[in-house]
Amino acid sequence: MNIWDYDKLLLFIAFVIPGFISMKSYELIFPDIQKDSSKRLIDAITYSSINYALLLWCIILVENSEYFKIHNILHALFYSFVLFVAPVIWTCIWGKLRVSQIFQKNVPHPTQKPWDHVFSQRKSYWIKVTLRDGKKIGGLFSSKSFASSAPAEEQIYLEQSWIINEKGGFERVKNKSAGVMVMSSDISYLEFI
Repeated sequence: MNIWDYDKLLLFIAFVIPGFISMKSYELIFPDIQKDSSKRLIDAITYSSINYALLLWCIILVENSEYFKIHNILHALFYSFVLFVAPVIWTCIWGKLRVSQIFQKNVPHPTQKPWDHVFSQRKSYWIKVTLRDGKKIGGLFSSKSFASSAPAEEQIYLEQSWIINEKGGFERVKNKSAGVMVMSSDISYLEFI
């Protein structure tokens, strides 16, 4: 039994590739901890099967159409869509549904950490960082700033570092500063303004 036989290779492409594309697309939207490879293969086959189930009506139409049998290029383009594009479309739709208010009533949010949820919105904030030793750091989180996302350890880069006055307000931007990076191990809590 040779795994590289045409029929076995075709089955592998048909039932693993679309699922693998779905999983990778979903991981781009909602990063997660990597699973065991054996479980990923089963997931890939499952997602591929769902892809075919959702497109079954379309596949039947194409296979019963004389037009697609005559035009091989269109036939190949259709199956390229089924194998490579449709899994990405289903993933985007599923991602939008998972974060919708309707789903949130019954299903947990796919973003596992509040850190990722807040920073994935890509809004600008004035942030006060209270360190574990009680010291406060202030800064602007905006378009040139960056916050890590799962599964990486939480870190934040604030593009402007500000001096915090005795009353806890932002007094002025620090001179000759290109921003500040704070590691999660040093953070007690963040305040968003």
